[in-house]
Amino acid sequence: MNIPRPSLAVYLMADDDAPALAEAAVRGGATVIELGIPYSDPLADGTTIQRAAQAALDRGVTPRRALEILREIDARVDVPLVPMTYGAIVEGYGEEEFCRDAAAAGAEGLIVADVPPEESGVLRAAATEAGIDLIHLVAPTSRPERIRAAAEASRGFVYLVAAVGVTGARETLDGRVADLVETTRAVAGDTPVLGGFGVSRREHVQGLVTAGADGAIVGSAAIDAAERGGPEALEELVRDLAAGLTG
Repeated sequence: MNIPRPSLAVYLMADDDAPALAEAAVRGGATVIELGIPYSDPLADGTTIQRAAQAALDRGVTPRRALEILREIDARVDVPLVPMTYGAIVEGYGEEEFCRDAAAAGAEGLIVADVPPEESGVLRAAATEAGIDLIHLVAPTSRPERIRAAAEASRGFVYLVAAVGVTGARETLDGRVADLVETTRAVAGDTPVLGGFGVSRREHVQGLVTAGADGAIVGSAAIDAAERGGPEALEELVRDLAAGLTG
């Protein structure tokens, strides 16, 4: 998976409106679309994404339906697509089958939020066989050896968690982000580093890029905008955030 530098990834929930929202996000300047697969026990997700996930589940969105939605998005946008999910979903589906079906639907990368690099051997092999880049997370609380392991195991990009706790729009990012970017950048080699969790303002994006990150990921703020005003509001938000990539 090749992404531009700097890059802006936009997270959407797999639901019936996701293809239209993905088009709007790309019009606004998104260079990557992450598609959340709804899960009933999302440990890393804050209230906004939990609410969107529950709404999708209530409408009958299963993992297989989520991959159908991914395929619909792939037919409408020309940016890398990255499903984001949890280990129980992938294990229940079957690692090899999930990665194979995700790749067939257009996925170029995969984030499984609760599977650390040291436990990802089977999943990594399945992803590699399917031609999908497996992406790991690093956080301000991660030990140096964990940061190195995650950065070295990641393909596509490294997901840098810019706030402690669950996802959700915040006023400010964690004060340790600059150090985390520097530490991760030093061991990531040529792999891009994108910062997410809490990104909701242009200055957040600017701060990440200034610190040395290769871009940003917006999730809860994107879902809030889409719920508030549909594709138009999402496009407006993404355009404003994308302006932060270049100052």
